[in-house]
Amino acid sequence: MSRMGDVLAGFHAAWEFESDSVLIRYERGIRTPKLFQALKERRVPLAALRGVSLTPGRRGTVVLRAELRPGADPLLEAAAGQLRENSDPYRLVLPAEREVLAEYYADELRAALPGTAEAADRFLVSAPEPPFQFKAYDGKASFDGSTVGFRWFWTGASSAKWKAGDQSFGVDALSGVEWRSPEVFEGHLRLLTREGGQPAQVDQDPAAVVFGLGYGPVHESLPFAAAVLAAVRDKGPVAAVPAGPRRDPADIAERIRHLGDLHRAGLVTDEEFSVKKAELLAEL
Repeated sequence: MSRMGDVLAGFHAAWEFESDSVLIRYERGIRTPKLFQALKERRVPLAALRGVSLTPGRRGTVVLRAELRPGADPLLEAAAGQLRENSDPYRLVLPAEREVLAEYYADELRAALPGTAEAADRFLVSAPEPPFQFKAYDGKASFDGSTVGFRWFWTGASSAKWKAGDQSFGVDALSGVEWRSPEVFEGHLRLLTREGGQPAQVDQDPAAVVFGLGYGPVHESLPFAAAVLAAVRDKGPVAAVPAGPRRDPADIAERIRHLGDLHRAGLVTDEEFSVKKAELLAEL
């Protein structure tokens, strides 16, 4: 491994190479992706890495990317492949003139890796630190490290959620977390309870909050989900997403109508509209 304390600075972040880890520090500039600013920094043990790549980037840049082992990072586990390329916290974009230097560090990292690509049996990268809170479309979510709370908004919450009342979930009662990016249709954060039997529709589930345009942004809701997931994992195995019952036709019709509104407003492309409409119809 290279000398401890060596630093490779790129756009929006700098990697500091240490004997057993890489410390990634993110800039706070206005052009830095908000997720990076929220994370501030990530310490990645070499044991969490399965590889490193260096590829050509756009407009005279190269991209150094750390490839993590499955199960090593609660943030990536919660994201489940939904992060956009420019929001990947493990990509370091550099000017093309630094390619030789970047290749040197990539070779150094490869030589120091433990040589396993198997899934990690525990999180090796620390989760973002609570407390957290953010506004969803139908409620306010909070997490203090041991308890998740949902407080419903009268302007957005369904009658089912109002009937259930504000919710509080200790991590002991949870088996997992489901995060669907607010940048796609039907974004949400759902807590999976050990009791199971939850409604299929997130807007009817008191253990879920619904996102929407301007609500539950990635830089707020994803670190929240990762912190909850890590706390749940500390208590025991994380459950898979349970399959729910088929939906009510009236609910499907309402969702297709809402999808049409988004399509007419230009917030959903023709292709996204067709694909999602077909998915909804298939649930009848």
